[in-house]
Amino acid sequence: MISSLRGRVLHGEAATLIVEVAGVGYGVAVTPQTARTHAAGADVFLHTSMIVREDALSLYGFAEREELSVFTLLLSVTGVGPKSALGVLAALTPAQIATAVAEEDDAPFRRVSGIGPKTAKLIVLHLTGKLDQVTPTTAAMPQAATAAAAQLTQALTGLGWPERTAGDVAARVIDEAPADASSTSLLRAALAQLGPARKEATRG
Repeated sequence: MISSLRGRVLHGEAATLIVEVAGVGYGVAVTPQTARTHAAGADVFLHTSMIVREDALSLYGFAEREELSVFTLLLSVTGVGPKSALGVLAALTPAQIATAVAEEDDAPFRRVSGIGPKTAKLIVLHLTGKLDQVTPTTAAMPQAATAAAAQLTQALTGLGWPERTAGDVAARVIDEAPADASSTSLLRAALAQLGPARKEATRG
């Protein structure tokens, strides 16, 4: 069982990294966020899950241990395979997943490609009480700030940013901004942080 990889990125695509370890190149399926942040030639450490089937042996890699833990939990849900589980983590952070489960809200999961309404409900039911190691986003943010973050996330997704990326940046901007910051200034601050990410994605 391959539980982790530490090596050098030989090549990266939208959702795959080729990681060289001791002269051997391993193809690892990752989220687009992880792929974008590890350019060719960069050193990388990934927590991995090896999926063995009759016709294939696949590696799925995560920059954070928490992501791997949630990935493993998602695989235990009926109807969720490795690609769908990775898709959930590409769209939502572990904290956002924990928030949705805690609020019994299956809507975020229904928005993930490959996850239907029935499976979305099963994810919420199955993960209830199993995400104690993950802090929901609402737990770290007052109600007013949570509403502002949701509004900012919606504005960013309307401009074409993925929901997960928009949510991460919105939470960070709200946390750093003064309490009386206007929605316009918050949006400007978010776009300023997203600018380098857009350039990096373009280079990738």
